[in-house]
Amino acid sequence: MSASQARNWEQTQTTASPKKDKQVVVKVRKQSWITKGEKVLYSIVGTCLITASMYMVSFASSTDTVNRELQALENKVQTQQVQNEGLLFEKKELSRPERIVKIAKENGLQIQDAEIKQVSVIKK
Repeated sequence: MSASQARNWEQTQTTASPKKDKQVVVKVRKQSWITKGEKVLYSIVGTCLITASMYMVSFASSTDTVNRELQALENKVQTQQVQNEGLLFEKKELSRPERIVKIAKENGLQIQDAEIKQVSVIKK
C-alpha cells in the first residue's frame, strides 16, 4: 500500500466514522463483593453459632445451679451428722447406770439388787 492510498483510506474511515458514532448506553451491573449463595451460607453458619453459644451458656448456667444446690445439701447433711453425733453422745451420757441410780435415790426409789448391769440391745 502506498502512502497516498493509506491517506485516502484513512480519510474515508474518518469521514465514515462520524456517521457510525452513535453512543450506545451500556448498563454496567455492579458485582457485589459476596454472592447471594455465600450470604445464605454465612447467615446459616452465623445462626448456628449463635444458637450453639446460647445452648452452651444455658447448659453451663443449669450445671452451676445444680452444683450450688448439691453443695447446699451436702452442708445440710454434714450439719445433721454433727447434730446426730452430739445427740448420740448425750444419749450415752444420760444412760449411765450411776446417773440412773442417783436419780432413783433422789426420787425415793430403793434398789433391790446391788448389781446394776448395762443392758445392751442385740441387733439381728
